[in-house]
Amino acid sequence: MVTATQPPEPANGYNLRHNRYTHLCVYTTTPTLRHTSRQLGVHYAMSLSVTRTASVKHRSAKGFRPQRAYDYLYDPVHTVSGEADHARSSFKAYASADRLRRVQDFDSMFSSNPRFALQLSAVDPVPPSMDRRWPGAMERHRHTEQALDGSWLRETDCDVNAADRWKFSTRWLWGPRGLVSGVLVLRLFPSLSRVQQNAPTGPYHRTVGVQTDYRDSEAQTDPYSPEYVVRPGTAHPELLLLASLTWGGGLPAGLAEVEMIERARARRLWEAGLPPVEDLEQLERRRAMMEAMETREWAFREGEIQRLQEARLAALRDLLHQRAQEQTQATAQRQDLNLTRHQSHKESKLRQIHGDYILSLRKLTATRANVEGRLERRDVVRDHTDHASQAYAPLTRGGSVPDRVHSRSVGGVSSRFLDTYQGLLELEASLPASVLEPRIQAPGPRASRGFVGRAERREMELTQTHEALRAEKDRVEVIKPLRFLVKKERPAPQRPPTPSGEEEREVAAIVLQKLLRGRSIQYQMFAGKEKNLALIQEVRTTHALLGEEQRLLRTQTALVLGQQSQRDQQSQQEAEAAASRDGLVGAELVELLDSLAKELIRLQEERRIHAMALLAERERRLREAEESGRRQVEERRRREQDEIFRQVVQVQQATVELYLEDIILGVVESTAGQQARDEVQRMAREVNDVAHALEESHSEQQAEELVSALVFSFLIPEVQRISVRQKGPDSNPPLLTQHTGSPRGLSLGPDQ
Repeated sequence: MVTATQPPEPANGYNLRHNRYTHLCVYTTTPTLRHTSRQLGVHYAMSLSVTRTASVKHRSAKGFRPQRAYDYLYDPVHTVSGEADHARSSFKAYASADRLRRVQDFDSMFSSNPRFALQLSAVDPVPPSMDRRWPGAMERHRHTEQALDGSWLRETDCDVNAADRWKFSTRWLWGPRGLVSGVLVLRLFPSLSRVQQNAPTGPYHRTVGVQTDYRDSEAQTDPYSPEYVVRPGTAHPELLLLASLTWGGGLPAGLAEVEMIERARARRLWEAGLPPVEDLEQLERRRAMMEAMETREWAFREGEIQRLQEARLAALRDLLHQRAQEQTQATAQRQDLNLTRHQSHKESKLRQIHGDYILSLRKLTATRANVEGRLERRDVVRDHTDHASQAYAPLTRGGSVPDRVHSRSVGGVSSRFLDTYQGLLELEASLPASVLEPRIQAPGPRASRGFVGRAERREMELTQTHEALRAEKDRVEVIKPLRFLVKKERPAPQRPPTPSGEEEREVAAIVLQKLLRGRSIQYQMFAGKEKNLALIQEVRTTHALLGEEQRLLRTQTALVLGQQSQRDQQSQQEAEAAASRDGLVGAELVELLDSLAKELIRLQEERRIHAMALLAERERRLREAEESGRRQVEERRRREQDEIFRQVVQVQQATVELYLEDIILGVVESTAGQQARDEVQRMAREVNDVAHALEESHSEQQAEELVSALVFSFLIPEVQRISVRQKGPDSNPPLLTQHTGSPRGLSLGPDQ
């Protein structure tokens, strides 16, 4: 079996380099138990199988990366230019392709859709104990730590394979078979001891001068302070007591810093003038002086607190006043904006209503002007002679006049020379004779074709519209001042008077607090002196000159060292016992937590399965509801289509019946008219013959009687019949008879 493994992520700040051309291939035949220690950064295996490591060249450099994802955290030589690059590296590591996992999509498993999706893994490979912050900020802003003993030495980097090797070899490790100490690790790996023996014997730190390549914002701002050591027996320089002042944190010094320095000097002078502690006669005087100094310090501190509170109160008052002004200004601006918006909305509404009103009037006028609906041809001469026509005053469309010919008319010109006859005479007298003579000259071509085409005119109109829109866009609308807005004066709230009944009790409580606080500080000072009494005695006996005292001092020192060694051995034994006890407790806790975790996983799986079942049931119900809804919609649509088809068939049948009725009525009317004319002609001939015979046989009186009889018997009924026929077939009921065989009950007589 061939297994290609990537180099592990570096642990505890060690950089494990990855070769570009080779990778590790491990050939194994049996399972091997492996364990990686983050504390030592070593990789060891305990197994009975044989493992052989071989270096194999990469077939291609396709998978090569110049750096790993988390080198910016583990690699000590990995350097970025600033915090922004550190954040960028962190984002790249978080969104790297190594953390993408394929998530199967079972719904599209047997379809042409993608069967899986890429999802970012929620498991973070970096342990929570690793600090992800940019270390450059802590290095730049770390203040100089100075002790009051007058020495300051910079910290040096720890070397794992040199003088600091013991720091990494004495910790207890949890190996595959229980607790393993650093000695066992060294026995298992003798190469580490050889590396420690071959360590250089020279100095492990040195001070060098460097020149940074950072910009000004990243450069060092605090002045450089070299290392120093104060000689024993010499007085501490006053300058070393001001080491806490840094640039921007007290430097350059102001009035407050000068006062602090003066108080420190006065405090040192006062401490120098105090009676010694060994003098029991002046102990009361020393106590009185210390109480007086403490009282003055408390008074000064209370004054400082009072000044700070007054300054904060003044700043708070200014902030409240500023916030009130800002709120008032914001409210006024909001009111102005609302008023302007409402006014513009009202004006636009009024313009719209006025436009609708004019449009309605025009529609009514145009509708009532041609009630009969006659079509009239346009008379160009009448349009140009009537100044009220659209040739001179065209109708607007959307606020603009589409016809631009009216702009060249003289109807809008108002002048005294054109409105009055005397003005015309003056104008003719002032003009030369060549102007009064008509001169006709053909205009030149306005374009290459001799006329302006529709496209050119459209382009000119678009250009003018674009210029007008740009001018409207560039125009800055000036917010006009309010005309009707009046500021309302509101009375300021009156503060109720402060009661003074509890003031004496509060003053007594404050005095009691001061006494308790002073007694607490005094007790802390006494406890610190008792705790460091051995150190005080050691400092006092540092410069002893007598041999007996030196011998006694050495004896006491040996006794103290022996006691310290015994205490260290006892603490080590207690630590070993505590480690064993913690290991047993940890094993039990591991088993307990493992069982609880498995039970939790089982419960979560049960809940997830139950939730999936509920979701499936809900989805099934939703699908059934959707299916029933679609079925109802389809049935309703089917009924609507049937009703539409039935109504269309009825309309077609009615149209056919009306068409047949019109044809039959027309045929009946034409046939009846022809027969009536023939009958009238026949009767006229008969009447004419009878009339001629009567005229020949009767007298004038008989002729008049005959004419009157003809008028009353034939002419008047015939006129009535013609009028009835002209009114329509529906108004002549005698001609319509009910018959089931003809359409709409129309029946024809036997002789028609």
